[in-house]
Amino acid sequence: MTDRKPEARSRTLARRLLALDAWIDTAAYATGRRLAGVWSRYQEALGRFRVRGAARVAAEVASEAATLGTVAAVVLLAFAVPAFKATEGDWRAKGEYAVTFLDRNGNQIGRRGLFLDDTVPLDEFPDSLIKATLATEDRRFFDHFGIDIVGTLRALTQNLRANGVVQGGSSITQQLAKNLFLSNERTIERKIREAYLALWLEANLTKQEILKLYLDRAYMGGGSYGAAAAAKFYFGKSVRDLTLAESALLAGLYKAPARYAPHVNLAAARTRTNQVLTNLVDAGFMTDGQVAAARRRPAEIVSMSREAAPDWFLDWAFEEVKRIAPKESHTLNVRTTLDPEVQRAAEAAIETNLRQHGPQYRVTQAATVVQEPDGAVRGMVGGRDYGTSQFNRAVYALRQPGSSFKTFVYAAAFLNGYTSKSVVPDAPITIGNWSPRNYGRSYAGAVTLKTALTKSINTVPVRLAQAIGRGAIVETAHRMGLRSELKITRALPLGVAEVTVLDMTGAYASLASGGLAATPFAIDEIRATTDDRLLYAHRTDEPAPERVLPVEVAEQLNDILANVVTAGTGRRALLDGIPAAGKTGTTQAYRDAWFAGFTGNYVAAVWYGNDDFTSTKDMTGGSLPAQTWKDIMARIHVGAPLKPIPGVAPPDALVAAAPAPTPETAVPAVSRDRLTEGGADVVGEIASLIRLRRATGQIGFEAQQHAPVPPAGSLAAVASADAAVDAPAPVVRVLSTARREPASHSGASISTPLPTVLEAPPPPPVPATAPPATRVQGPLPARLTAGQSPFGPAARVNGFEVLAPPPARSPSFIELVP
Repeated sequence: MTDRKPEARSRTLARRLLALDAWIDTAAYATGRRLAGVWSRYQEALGRFRVRGAARVAAEVASEAATLGTVAAVVLLAFAVPAFKATEGDWRAKGEYAVTFLDRNGNQIGRRGLFLDDTVPLDEFPDSLIKATLATEDRRFFDHFGIDIVGTLRALTQNLRANGVVQGGSSITQQLAKNLFLSNERTIERKIREAYLALWLEANLTKQEILKLYLDRAYMGGGSYGAAAAAKFYFGKSVRDLTLAESALLAGLYKAPARYAPHVNLAAARTRTNQVLTNLVDAGFMTDGQVAAARRRPAEIVSMSREAAPDWFLDWAFEEVKRIAPKESHTLNVRTTLDPEVQRAAEAAIETNLRQHGPQYRVTQAATVVQEPDGAVRGMVGGRDYGTSQFNRAVYALRQPGSSFKTFVYAAAFLNGYTSKSVVPDAPITIGNWSPRNYGRSYAGAVTLKTALTKSINTVPVRLAQAIGRGAIVETAHRMGLRSELKITRALPLGVAEVTVLDMTGAYASLASGGLAATPFAIDEIRATTDDRLLYAHRTDEPAPERVLPVEVAEQLNDILANVVTAGTGRRALLDGIPAAGKTGTTQAYRDAWFAGFTGNYVAAVWYGNDDFTSTKDMTGGSLPAQTWKDIMARIHVGAPLKPIPGVAPPDALVAAAPAPTPETAVPAVSRDRLTEGGADVVGEIASLIRLRRATGQIGFEAQQHAPVPPAGSLAAVASADAAVDAPAPVVRVLSTARREPASHSGASISTPLPTVLEAPPPPPVPATAPPATRVQGPLPARLTAGQSPFGPAARVNGFEVLAPPPARSPSFIELVP
């Protein structure tokens, strides 16, 4: 009996499952029959629907429009979601910082934020100001729903006729949406969000409220927001008392306050005012007679300082304030790191060089950042004219750095066992289908890393990247201060990854500081305006700088970069009596040109290029950028006590180490009129190298034939193959005196004390039987690097024979690498 109950339950369950299966099958069949019937009737209806000719074309167009419209609506809805998120919370109070900026000396240099006066009711604004605003910005403001389609088409037509922008297409509501919720970037995404937010404002506010907000929140220049604050700033009076001429001037500021502000460009402001008066007549708000008096007697602004504000620096500093300032106070006094003298020097150098040489090189823009080795930014120029473009190219423009990026490649190599004396072949190399070439399309053979970076050879950093890995280069560059994404590609060592001027300055500052991180900063102190309470201090609230490079690595790089300035591609940056180090950079097709360098006091990076990425006319980093860098540095070092560069001896010590010339070592004067232009250039370069080597405490001798034998132990033999960067380098071969055959070094070398360079005049003609080679006496534990291609008679040094240049060549040097 007990065994039958489970069997009965199993049969019952089976019957129920079978019934469920039958129901599902029946329902599916019935549903299919119904759908088939519907489809059949739909097909019959389509069979009876016959459209031909123009009606069919219209139907097809309508069908496609409906399809595309549906897709567009979905896309627009995707943009609408983030736009409407901006309206959440108390959107009227967002971002209402009011910041007064001071320079490093405590003097006011500008204001940013919401310095507004919204206490004046709309009905107390002068009728002339409201009419001037509507006539210029949105004549159909009270007739449209937030987006003025008719006004946009009219503005487009007027702009085409004038071949320029004389009317704006955005309504006042759209402009208010941008001012309240969005940035000034010119993108399709921003315009779509602006349109949605304009519709939202129209749905939630009255026309009077929108107009009042616009008059109170529009930026009017000089750090003032709103017409009431601008009336006090420019005219020293209440907005209620404005005349027609003054109202027209203020209404002309909405379009471009930095360009038309009367305290910046009075002539442009009055031209714009006349245009506003014309708009009043064209819109029918006033007659010619009513505006005639305002044309004859233009508005007069109150007396104020004419010195231009460091606007690019202030824009960046304002963003930094919003990032680091405590949230409990929004009215702030901020002491910045800006030095007005440095700022003026940077602005003057950029403007002067662009004005004088810009057309020659077909370059229109430049940017620079000047900071101290600890990271304090003393000056910033983000472009040529802030009134024309407020985009800060020093902070936000990502451009390829070219060869100035090689510094990070060599830093990574030094961290992985290489030194400045390491020898790497400069020879053709192919990676896949990519074969990098040098600027001069020639190769120098085996070179030291110091020579390779000095001459900006391309194949050597590529080989280094292959050896140490490109990931190590990216890691080193980021640790030194580059913050942008550096994509790992085969051409990475040649500077194809994009960086900013600000980051390049900070990264090079890590070398000037001896290997410590030097992240650029603009803010020293932040205090509350109401009670002068200290809210932030950089010296106490920021961590101590971390070490990003060992001291010895930073010093090796600094020594090479100093050589770049004195004997390499950066000779135009050479400063009189001031040690300097740096690196040039030039990108493909001459789109970008850089010079990044430093002294013991300041670090600066200079960039030149065009906003549309068009090529310049053969501009290299060693031309205008290096010259601009020199102009800035020469001015800001006047009267300043010089600080040393780690790894580069200061001038006083170097001069003291250089011995006075003797009759045996004196170099005869060369008359310039006996030299060709190229010869004069070579001699000049040699002289620069002589000054450098004398300045670095290196001691040497003249390696020439028939020279008197120096006293034992007094001199070392030196010559330099990179004195003239653009000329073919002389070649060195090291011979064994015992067997007169090339010595086998396999990269090995013999050490010597630090050498110096003395100029070697051309040797006399070599007779048929060459006299014995000059022997150099003295304790010279020499370190000689094997070279190539013998020239002729030689001087012997500790069992090695260094071949001298042939008689027909210009004065040259041979380098015995220390």
